[in-house]
Amino acid sequence: MKKLFKFREMLLVVIIAVLLGIFSSRSPGFSSPSNLSNIFNDTSILIILALGQMTVILTKSIDLSVAANVAFTGMAVAMLNAAHPDLPLALIVVIALGIGAILGAINGLFVWKLGIPSIVVTLGTLTIYRGMAFVLSGGGWVNAHQMTEPFLQTPRHVFLGLPVLGWTAIVIVAVIYIVMSRTFLGRAIYASGGNPTAAVYAGIDVGRTRFFAFVISGTLAGLCGYLWVSRYAVAYVDIAAGFELDSVAACVIGGISTLGGIGSVAGAVLGSLFLGVIKNALPVINISPFSQMAISGGVIIAAVIFNARQEQRRGRIILRDRGASEKIEGIA
Repeated sequence: MKKLFKFREMLLVVIIAVLLGIFSSRSPGFSSPSNLSNIFNDTSILIILALGQMTVILTKSIDLSVAANVAFTGMAVAMLNAAHPDLPLALIVVIALGIGAILGAINGLFVWKLGIPSIVVTLGTLTIYRGMAFVLSGGGWVNAHQMTEPFLQTPRHVFLGLPVLGWTAIVIVAVIYIVMSRTFLGRAIYASGGNPTAAVYAGIDVGRTRFFAFVISGTLAGLCGYLWVSRYAVAYVDIAAGFELDSVAACVIGGISTLGGIGSVAGAVLGSLFLGVIKNALPVINISPFSQMAISGGVIIAAVIFNARQEQRRGRIILRDRGASEKIEGIA
């Protein structure tokens, strides 16, 4: 049992199950299949954003512009749909992906070619992308009456008991898992964050790998721009305000190390679901919005402390192993 709980993902599964049990005792319908489906659907956009953020964090970087990317891309595709209602939805989705990828590539180029720290770059582009959304819209809104039915209703269409939005998140999880575990790019992402020096000796271009990580993050943020607008049937400048911190929090809670090289797709998904359960449950049990923020912040701090202790323990084990090997060599 102790070995089982060494795995962060299994521990998160147990914690989420316990939380569901506790909240269900206060609100009997909380753990019903329909409500769990709603929670997953509500968390789907965060899951997608967290997976993009994960790829960046694994390279020992961070992307604080993801929510601003969502806002600009969402506003752009909403205005495009309102101005050209005859455009096929598939083309609009491709345009959203393309815009997001370009914004992510801009971040990646600054980090790669100019060597500017990612936190500085993305803090700057966060403001720039929000400003671009304001300039593009003139500060106005695009409401549901201006958008077409296919644009709004497609992610809401229920298939096998789950909206298309939820199925989209599941598909993205599968794709990112394959990329991270079965491709050279995935292995390069882990190596670039875990040991950049060794990665260079292995023939990996660390700067280029970070660039592609930012492109992945931007592309997924672009997709979330369309999904957000269609989910809430409105586009405005402050779309997804604060979601950049939620995406980082989901990764940290899921065990993705901010020092790079450590983490998993399952961890990012479970971290997102943990936040989704918390945010859906606290209003049900009459916790005030201010207390909700304090609880969420406390959870994030606890997760950071837990991660730090785990990484220190790993370091001690490595040193202990090295000491043992040196003793054996001395005896030989």
